[in-house]
Amino acid sequence: MKKQVFTSLLLAVILSLSACITSTKITGSWVDPTVKQQPKNIKSIFIATLSRKIEFRTKLENALAAQTELHHIKAVKSADFFSPEFYQNKPTKEALLSKIQQTDVDAILTVSVIHKESESRYVRGTTGYYPYPAFGWYGSFYRYYNYWYPSFNDPGYYVTDKIYFLETNLYDAKTEKLIWSAQSETWNPSSVDSFVEKYPVLVLNQMTKDGLISPLSP
Repeated sequence: MKKQVFTSLLLAVILSLSACITSTKITGSWVDPTVKQQPKNIKSIFIATLSRKIEFRTKLENALAAQTELHHIKAVKSADFFSPEFYQNKPTKEALLSKIQQTDVDAILTVSVIHKESESRYVRGTTGYYPYPAFGWYGSFYRYYNYWYPSFNDPGYYVTDKIYFLETNLYDAKTEKLIWSAQSETWNPSSVDSFVEKYPVLVLNQMTKDGLISPLSP
């Protein structure tokens, strides 16, 4: 009986942990065909997270810069370069580009949350179906009843998944031309810190895969 109760509790724990799984994945990317023919030698990138949330913007840019520099690419972060006063009024195109071009970077990397949604789903309780003769408790009514009794008061429940859709773009700093773009989905981020730990790695890996930057040295 104790073993049966333990099994039911273990299943309940597993279900609760898996109900809101945190995950981030790249869902697609695009590269300018001319870049594929003539790969760019990117040595420096201006990183701009397009978000009003200062904590998110700062932490993500710091993490992206750290990952970028592992590829021996200089990173300039908008959080460090633009003062709060610069954003008090929307800058003109000329003022914005002139400011960025002062850094003499080769490319501009932007990250933005383009959509977010909530999705409810039903998580079943610990009950399940296992065909006879997989388990001996199918042999009699009471053994069957005794096995499932702990789960009588363990109904299913609803959970709400939070899904964030992000877009990361890479532009030529001199021409403003879009040369690379990637889309991603993040499910149930537990914190900003957990997100920024994983996302930059995925982005730089995809840029490497798409031929925009060189792979990490072994």
